[in-house]
Amino acid sequence: MHSRTKKSSARKRPTARDEGMHRGGRDEARAESASAGAGDEPSGRPNRLPLLPLRSDLVFPQTVVPLVVNRPSGIRLIDEIMVGERLVGLASQLHPEIDDPGMHDLFPTICVGTVLKMLKFPDGSTRIVCQGQTRARLVNVVQTEPYLIGEVEPLEEVDEGGVEVDALVHHVNRLFQRMVDQSQQIPEELQVAAMNTHEPGRLADLLASSLPFSIEERQVLLGEVNVRVRLERLAQFLSRQLAVLELSTKIQEQVGSELSKAQRDHFLRQQLKAIQDELGEGEGENPEVAELWERIKTANPPEEVQREAERELERLVGMHPSSAEYSIVRTYLDWLALLPWDKASKDRLDLRRARKILDTDHYDLEKIKERILEYLAVRKLKQDMKGPILCFAGPPGTGKTSLGKSIAKALGREFVRVSLGGVHDEAEIRGHRRTYVAAMPGRVIQGIRKAGTNNPVFMLDEVDKLGNDFRGDPSAALLEVLDPEQNGTFRDHYLDVDFDLSKVMFIATANVLESIPSPLLDRMEVLNLPGYSEEEKTLIAQKYIIPKQLEAHGLVPDDLDITDQAVRKVISDYTREAGLRNLEREVAAVCRKVARRRAEGKKKAVTVGPVQVGELLGPSRYFRELADRTGVPGVATGLAWTPTGGEILFIEASGMPGKGGLTLTGLLGDSMRESAQAAMSYLRSHSKQLGLDAAKMAKTDVHIHVPAGAVPKDGPSAGVAIASALISLFRDRPIRMELAMTGEVTLTGRVLPVGGVRDKVLAARRAGIRTVLLPHHNEKDLVELPADVKADLTFRFVETLDDVIPKLFEDPAAKKARAAPVKPSSGREAPAKRKKGPTADEPEVKFPAHSPRRRP
Repeated sequence: MHSRTKKSSARKRPTARDEGMHRGGRDEARAESASAGAGDEPSGRPNRLPLLPLRSDLVFPQTVVPLVVNRPSGIRLIDEIMVGERLVGLASQLHPEIDDPGMHDLFPTICVGTVLKMLKFPDGSTRIVCQGQTRARLVNVVQTEPYLIGEVEPLEEVDEGGVEVDALVHHVNRLFQRMVDQSQQIPEELQVAAMNTHEPGRLADLLASSLPFSIEERQVLLGEVNVRVRLERLAQFLSRQLAVLELSTKIQEQVGSELSKAQRDHFLRQQLKAIQDELGEGEGENPEVAELWERIKTANPPEEVQREAERELERLVGMHPSSAEYSIVRTYLDWLALLPWDKASKDRLDLRRARKILDTDHYDLEKIKERILEYLAVRKLKQDMKGPILCFAGPPGTGKTSLGKSIAKALGREFVRVSLGGVHDEAEIRGHRRTYVAAMPGRVIQGIRKAGTNNPVFMLDEVDKLGNDFRGDPSAALLEVLDPEQNGTFRDHYLDVDFDLSKVMFIATANVLESIPSPLLDRMEVLNLPGYSEEEKTLIAQKYIIPKQLEAHGLVPDDLDITDQAVRKVISDYTREAGLRNLEREVAAVCRKVARRRAEGKKKAVTVGPVQVGELLGPSRYFRELADRTGVPGVATGLAWTPTGGEILFIEASGMPGKGGLTLTGLLGDSMRESAQAAMSYLRSHSKQLGLDAAKMAKTDVHIHVPAGAVPKDGPSAGVAIASALISLFRDRPIRMELAMTGEVTLTGRVLPVGGVRDKVLAARRAGIRTVLLPHHNEKDLVELPADVKADLTFRFVETLDDVIPKLFEDPAAKKARAAPVKPSSGREAPAKRKKGPTADEPEVKFPAHSPRRRP
């Protein structure tokens, strides 16, 4: 039935024979159209016509076209008009995918045609043969049910004639003949019909309906009523098609001459396969492709991914296994099959169990534990919660990475860790495009594949150490990954399809936040992990580190006993850090030496005390230099923060005859230099109020030096210490030996708050400091200090330099009455033996020693 319809359509194409056949009909249609416009109620073609929307077809006047009607509204329209005049408006759609088009979905110029024949098929579709009659303009759609009915306005063709039109006809015929010579696909009937068509407008419609123009180009020709302009545009379209044909032929000749042996073998194998299939001797479906398709369907990816996989599988079937492209497509499909599109682990929402796991694995860290329990509680109440983006910030060795593992264990999820330190290439995050050699997905997709679920705990380690160069900025690529509103449609360059990351719980770690770009930092919830006090380190060593190292070295608790005093000696004399990494190394060194003794046959249990620590680890590496460095006029003890924790700084000021100049050394940064200049300016401008000799200051050159000259130092928090050193120099009085200070100083003498207070206070305590001067606004930062630290130290809060000066120097009367000073040792003295009571002019803040401490 189908082949007969095609023959009928070919036979009905306008030829020389058809021209005379339909001319009378066209004249009669025009006469009817003219009479319809003359009266109030036209007797010819009506102004209202039923409309048949065409998805990808377009009918021209005086052409016969077969059409397939599938839509129920179209079938009903055809059934009703077949019993009448059989007139229908053939309107092409702007977008073929629309099932129920309206006025705005149709091209404005339509063709009014007549249905010559209708055939019903068993599949429910209807096939018709239509003959175009005249052009018309669609004015409005007045009815949409049960089918479209529109108001149409006939368009009359304008034929000016003349030499210019004859020249255009000749030019179009010549272009058409060149197309016939270039292409073998133009039917002979069309060539004969074009040679025997003498009307210019009819020739333009014939070629426009038969040549492979786009629907938009055909619509332009249908809508043009001026024959001369229509021929000009047709000539333009023909020239473009001819250029494409000539270029395609040229490329085909070049490619055909460059076919390699492998390509020829591929084509021959395809032909052989087709012959075998015809003979019934084919090998059947490729088992490798079938297995790949089954794996992809089992992964249950989204529809978009399945369509992409089907397209690549079709390409794979047509390739030979020895071709280079085969392995690329095969690897890509492997990735699609292995990714956990629909596989997620079930969260364990037992808050008590999670709390027990977190307490077992980590000491203290209450804020982080509370945040994880809050996440579990919300997840228990709301199942579709998006994964949070947490950032653990703190010194090395404080447990950031191991905390991520504990979180995954508490949630019952898989754990994936990706180190971003030193990553400079954006493709490391988003992946390489498949056009590159050895292309691979980015680290995010690789981590998801490694986890095997689409909701793991994903740790981005060392996010503050990302770099950027000519290969792109990886931190910019992370903006989409770490945004809960965007990562639901994360697109890796290699996969080139969307992957949902909204269920992943991302955790980033960093030592410092300043090096993280602001847009990236804004997407994360920062949780600070501070350094540990000496008591906390001792407890963690006995509860976690020593049992772990005993097991790692093949020992049992009965083989080795490390006392608390030994652990404290290791902490004070062999490590100087905020975290626990070096402490664990030293404990491991002790365990190795004991393990060697056991291996040599010495089975006696070993107890390690302070004396044995020196024998096993050698001389002390660090010593407390507070007594040696202070007690001299012009020397102040400051507190500094570093990425590895807090440190103490000794600010040394020295004067010499001169003209009041200021020299700064010690590898100081710009902020620290400006703090020294601000402190010096304040002292000179307020010398009278501060009890300083202005004349002496004007004739003294001052040199400020911060020891450890090879270590860069910067920041404004040393302003108070620099000012105190200068005051001590000009008053020629030493500052209290066990006093340290921090704070930024302004030109008006105000003391501004600073950061890193916890780490600075812990560093002061390690160094043997007893009193700490802090800005008044930093009092709130002491809330999170351990109770034993607050019990050992006295805190004095200041708002201006006027508040600082009375606290710097010892009262002479009290100094005489006091007993001989005791030099600080590695041990801790009881606070009651070394602490005086507060005086009226020096208020102090002292925390109780019996404050409770939470233990796991």
